[in-house]
Amino acid sequence: MEQTAYGLRVDMDVPYEQALERTTAALKDEGFGVLTTIDVRQTLKQKLDRDFRKYVILGACNPVLADRALHAELEVGLLLPCNVVVYEREPGLASVAVLAPIPALAITGNDAVREVATDADARLRRVLQALA
Repeated sequence: MEQTAYGLRVDMDVPYEQALERTTAALKDEGFGVLTTIDVRQTLKQKLDRDFRKYVILGACNPVLADRALHAELEVGLLLPCNVVVYEREPGLASVAVLAPIPALAITGNDAVREVATDADARLRRVLQALA
């Protein structure tokens, strides 16, 4: 698992379509549903007539965690849902990355939100470990 200042990523030796299916299933196993799906490739083609690799942004939400966060800080909804990206590195190989909840939610300065972020971080790390 690779980590940046704002995200966590795993590379998979499977085609994009399989990575997308496995990611959705792994998120579900950790209590996350996918509320939104943005097909970046399709959007860039339609809006700008530009070609781009297979790339989707999933808006993943764990209702229990979202409820806790929203009760702790009403405007934390600006930082929800958790973004997960699945993209094709090259034909037959995919990557999955998630927004790191701890640094993303630390901006609130709210200890109760920090607790939710810690829980979300653990769950999302398990998702990525299941995919690795």
